[in-house]
Amino acid sequence: MQAIPVVTIDDLIEGYEALLFDAYGVLVHSEGPLPGACELLARLRQIGKPFYLVTNSAAHLPEHAAFRYQRFGLPVEPEQIISSGALLKPYFAANNLQGTRCAILGPEDTYRYVQQAGALAVPPAEDFDILVIGDQVGFPFLESIDTVLSRLISKFDRGLSPPLILPNPDLIYPKASGFGITCGSMAMIIETVLKQRYPDRADTRFVHLGKPETALFEEAARRAGTQNLVMIGDQMDTDIRGASRYGIDSVLVSGGVAELRFYAHHPEWWPTYRLPHLQHSL
Repeated sequence: MQAIPVVTIDDLIEGYEALLFDAYGVLVHSEGPLPGACELLARLRQIGKPFYLVTNSAAHLPEHAAFRYQRFGLPVEPEQIISSGALLKPYFAANNLQGTRCAILGPEDTYRYVQQAGALAVPPAEDFDILVIGDQVGFPFLESIDTVLSRLISKFDRGLSPPLILPNPDLIYPKASGFGITCGSMAMIIETVLKQRYPDRADTRFVHLGKPETALFEEAARRAGTQNLVMIGDQMDTDIRGASRYGIDSVLVSGGVAELRFYAHHPEWWPTYRLPHLQHSL
């Protein structure tokens, strides 16, 4: 495996016009901020360096996410949060899905994202035309998965093809106590069951909207007004791979979800740099 250069926060501030951060595993875990995150964002705000949170989370509207981050001590405004939940609106418009009944696995804000997209958001116990997985919380997990699977199987048995939409393809997320499963893992459960029952059908997989797809990076570049961006993340197959697809540099933060040694056979996913920590280097 080739050596990846180590970089400092000071190098990134000097070398790029705007910094993009993943949230979980880089700035926060589920219980609070990670070391150096509050001080770094405060410094960026003080010196006027633009930064954005580019997150696969579809669990919180930007205003609610910003309020939560601010309670952690992170100086983040709603307009600095670019969430995969916001991708539902253009996707629904492009695929004529407005007015449909959309079942939600997720909390209240995922319902709001779907409503903003023009669909009728319904709980998984009700009949639906579309399924969106928005988060791993906000519903009784096993009961809801069983209900959704039963309804999907009934629809597939009748020859229907309900769209399956996944704003957040992440498999796991960091917690203070370790890791937890999230939306991508939930989607894999459903896909595995459907593929086993319908091995010859091509419509049993979820459409992925968030990283590593490029739409979030495109929106970040639009808001920043520049392509001179760098993505700072902790997940190789979403943060780093997505930045590579979009054509910008990337930085893997140590101590997050991914470790380089596990990706020796995927050099196309390797970051431009490694970052040991978020602290100021001087």
